[in-house]
Amino acid sequence: MRMGEVRRRTKETDVRVKLNLDGSGEARVDTGIKFLDHLLAALAKHGCFDLEVSARGDLEHHVAEDVMIALGSALEKALGEKTGIRRTGDAVLPMDDALVLVAVDLSGRAYADIDVKFAKKRLDDLSSDLIEHLLQTLAANGKLNLHAQILRGRNDHHKAEAMFKALGVALAEAASEEPRRRGVPSTKGVL
Repeated sequence: MRMGEVRRRTKETDVRVKLNLDGSGEARVDTGIKFLDHLLAALAKHGCFDLEVSARGDLEHHVAEDVMIALGSALEKALGEKTGIRRTGDAVLPMDDALVLVAVDLSGRAYADIDVKFAKKRLDDLSSDLIEHLLQTLAANGKLNLHAQILRGRNDHHKAEAMFKALGVALAEAASEEPRRRGVPSTKGVL
C-alpha cells in the first residue's frame, strides 16, 4: 500500500493527515472548517484516495495552510521513489456552470500557476482568497508542478469544488502505476 502519514504540531495548530493512494475514495475529514472539509472530501472521492484529516488551531488561515502542508508531505511520502508511476495527470472537469482545468507533474520540483477568481469573499466558512494559497502550499510541500485554472463559472462554490475534484482526478492519474514503465519516469533516471 502506498500510504503517507504526517503529524504537524506548531504553537498555532495540531494537524494529522493520513493518505492512502490505493484507496477507494473514503474520507474522514475534520478541520473545523466545513467548506475545507467538503473540498478535501471531494478530492479524496474523485481521486479514489482514502484520506483522514484531523486539525485544530487558532485561526482559519493557520489551520487550512497547515492541513495543506501536511497533505503535500503525506503525498510525497506515499509516492516514495515514484518508481513505475505515470508522473503526469490532468483533468478538465465540469460542475454545473463551472468548468476547471488542473494539470500536475509529480516531478519532485515545486511550481504552481493558479488562476482562480471568486466574486465572494467567503465560500461558506472559508475565505475565498485562501484557495490559491492552499493549492500553492500543496504544490510546494508535495514537490509537484500544479497548474489550475477556472475556465468559466458563475457560482463560487461550484468553481472551488470543481477545482478540488479535478485535482483529485489529475493526482490519481499521475500517481497511477504504469505497468510498462521500469524505474522512475524521467530521462535523468531520478526525480
